[in-house]
Amino acid sequence: MKFLDHLEEWLVTFLMGAATLIIFVAVVHRYAAGLPIPGVQDWLLSLSLSWAQELTIIMFVWMAKFGAAYGVRTGIHVGVDVLINRMQDKMKSKFIVFGLCAGALFTGIVATLGATFVWDNGAHHAWFNLLGLSVEGIPEGPTTPDLEMPTWMVYSAVPLGTSLMCFRFLQVMVNFLKTGELPHHDHGHVEGLEAETPPVDFNPLAMDDNLHPSDLQNKEGDSK
Repeated sequence: MKFLDHLEEWLVTFLMGAATLIIFVAVVHRYAAGLPIPGVQDWLLSLSLSWAQELTIIMFVWMAKFGAAYGVRTGIHVGVDVLINRMQDKMKSKFIVFGLCAGALFTGIVATLGATFVWDNGAHHAWFNLLGLSVEGIPEGPTTPDLEMPTWMVYSAVPLGTSLMCFRFLQVMVNFLKTGELPHHDHGHVEGLEAETPPVDFNPLAMDDNLHPSDLQNKEGDSK
């Protein structure tokens, strides 16, 4: 599980960083190619980055699908639980398990339909061709406009990412049945920034600066 957790995080981090870098390079190239710099302008115009937008879109799709699975594991997804939190513990547990089962069922159905679509969209032809089997009558499938990449490879994000999301729902449910705890993420917490605990006798009203309100009636050191 540790390897799968790290693989999930590394994949999302790599896709996010690479997509940001590609977009930055494409924007710089677009504007720099319009500058009349001898030699440099001709070289920049000879470079074609028309594929950059399509590639970043594909990368963000993959990032979103695997990021959703990461969100289930860490409890990042926002949920409406006002009513459930008002229930008794026994009834609350039943609704939580029902919700997790519903999530697993939904993502399992989407993953199955996605896998069928990918298989019929060119994966069938690609795998049979790779294994040296007959591909007669099997459609090769379309390709993307700029990269000319088989679209089944792009759409594979749906069955792979959603299958992982389904697994995460089941994992969270099993852990909840064992421990009674759900993954929780504090949206106000920033990793690496730990809130400093003020001293017991700390009085912000007594600070003599422009950032804190002052207690004009009871300042420290003033006599009553």
